[in-house]
Amino acid sequence: MSTLTTPPNGCSPRDDAAQLHKALKGLRSDTAKIVNILAHRDSEQRDLIQQAYETSFSEPLYKRISTDLHGHVKRALKLWLHDALTRDAIIIRKALTSSPVVDYQAVNEIICSRTPSQIRRFKDAYLSTYHSNLDEDLDKQLSGDHKKLLVAYITIQRYEGPELDEALVQQDAQQLYKSADKKVGTDEKTLIRIFSERSSTHLAAVSSAYKASFGTPLEKALKQQASGLFLRCLLIILRCAINPSMYFAKILRKAIKGMGTGDTRLIRVIVTRTEIDMQYIKEAYLTKYGKPLSVAVRSDTSGHYRDFLLQLLGSDY
Repeated sequence: MSTLTTPPNGCSPRDDAAQLHKALKGLRSDTAKIVNILAHRDSEQRDLIQQAYETSFSEPLYKRISTDLHGHVKRALKLWLHDALTRDAIIIRKALTSSPVVDYQAVNEIICSRTPSQIRRFKDAYLSTYHSNLDEDLDKQLSGDHKKLLVAYITIQRYEGPELDEALVQQDAQQLYKSADKKVGTDEKTLIRIFSERSSTHLAAVSSAYKASFGTPLEKALKQQASGLFLRCLLIILRCAINPSMYFAKILRKAIKGMGTGDTRLIRVIVTRTEIDMQYIKEAYLTKYGKPLSVAVRSDTSGHYRDFLLQLLGSDY
């Protein structure tokens, strides 16, 4: 459920574009006004505003924001301007081409937390934007079991519905248990096959079956079998299958409570989830940590950047 609020009586893209143009004045920019407009427009409205802006003023709104604004609020607004699929494609591309090393955190988070239909669509956006296949770029930039898992995860077609094959659930739980046989070593192929081929509903059921059959949480077993980037991807896939809202709530907590606020991750999660499930993430955060997410964001951010994030998060009540 989205936390985005839009004007109840609609809005005019042409009027919004004119107000934004008036507010974008370099060092004298009215950032509060820019935030107040864009933080309350949905993806379709933002697209129409950008079209109207370029038609009226002969330059992209994105470019003008890049020139006239600064700091975290600029980064957040630039990311917010895009539709969800293009945004995911941009985040992954930037992560894969970052220097001096790949931003594995962003790559893993975007790919492993998305549904099969979202992955198919942002792969198309990636291809149309960069004229390159995402699976080929992953193959070039990643390595080992981490690469094998992510390439399989974005290429294999997975079922998205709620139905389960209980016999297959029990079979997968047994195979995951056998894959951890210390006498022969971890069977990475089995892990990759199950985690890339099975639906989220199925994996959540496998997790429950594993605990019931063997007395150990599947997550704990995975930590004993795998390591590094491969393990991180397995855990994201599993956690998002079981409770995606709690996964993102914990990610936001880490971004806020680490050594200095992790603004890149904070921006990425809030901007990418606002129009999807941020209300559920807020509820999970409150349940887990005993205080509203907005309170935590308010205490660890400042200025127009803070105002923008808080407006995306919406009311606590």
